[in-house]
Amino acid sequence: MPEVRFVTVSKAESGQKLLQFLERRLTGDVPRSAIQRWIRKGQVRVDKGRKKPFDRIQEGQVVRIPPYTPGDVKPVEAGGTLVVAYEDEHILAVAKPAGLAAHGGDKVTDSVAGRLAAMYPDADFRPTLAHRLDRDTSGLLLVAKDYETLRQLNDQFASGGVGKLYLAWVKGQWRESGEVLLEDRMEKKGAPGQEKVHTGSGKTALARVKGLVSGSKQSLVAVRLLTGRTHQIRVQLASRKHPVLGDRKYGFGNVRGAMRLHCCAMCVDGVTHSLLPPWTGKWAVSEEVLREALGMLFDG
Repeated sequence: MPEVRFVTVSKAESGQKLLQFLERRLTGDVPRSAIQRWIRKGQVRVDKGRKKPFDRIQEGQVVRIPPYTPGDVKPVEAGGTLVVAYEDEHILAVAKPAGLAAHGGDKVTDSVAGRLAAMYPDADFRPTLAHRLDRDTSGLLLVAKDYETLRQLNDQFASGGVGKLYLAWVKGQWRESGEVLLEDRMEKKGAPGQEKVHTGSGKTALARVKGLVSGSKQSLVAVRLLTGRTHQIRVQLASRKHPVLGDRKYGFGNVRGAMRLHCCAMCVDGVTHSLLPPWTGKWAVSEEVLREALGMLFDG
């Protein structure tokens, strides 16, 4: 028979809202509505007192969880591991391969979030993505190992405090010298399931672009994002007749091969995490070229 549980809030979990804490701690499929009902009826207690769903809990507090019969435990798909580019007590920087979704969902059985859960099964606070990348984009993803770090990272991403740098192979010869500022207004339009982002109206999108390798048929560029709009890099480059190679959504047809867009660096609190793209052959990027690109993060 299910029994009452008493759980002590760990340092990694401290600062969460009570509802968030319970959603992360409970095993199996427990509806949010059921958890809210427990809290409302006083079946959940914190240090023997009643709390509201959005009250924050702190390290060392004891949470009473009532007896419950969980639904099915969703299996964690062991689809593979992740390359860890950096790890300390609070943060992970992992390499997302192209084709892997950041989060799971309907018909998505393998994801970065799922692999993280499999890699850290006993963590009090499951390492949580602080942002995402498009499925077909490779590169760095930052992961918080405790709630306070997750909150700080979320705030920094929302305020534009994280430096974000991408490499992209694009169609055609990039003729601009030095860095250029791309500024557009962008908006998603179209029927459900067929939406695309268009320029001309909507929210302002800003990015700085620098050519690194210029060829007659394709060029390598570095892009420093100054805003974070949906599909921003792909749309801004495609609107200038330089679609990202392999981009099936904005690439003007006759698209073959993997998409050549890679998040190569993130700068947080003065610390830069970088990662060469996994491209080989004629698409390979050297350490020297990466260092030239990284200069864009420090030019103000």
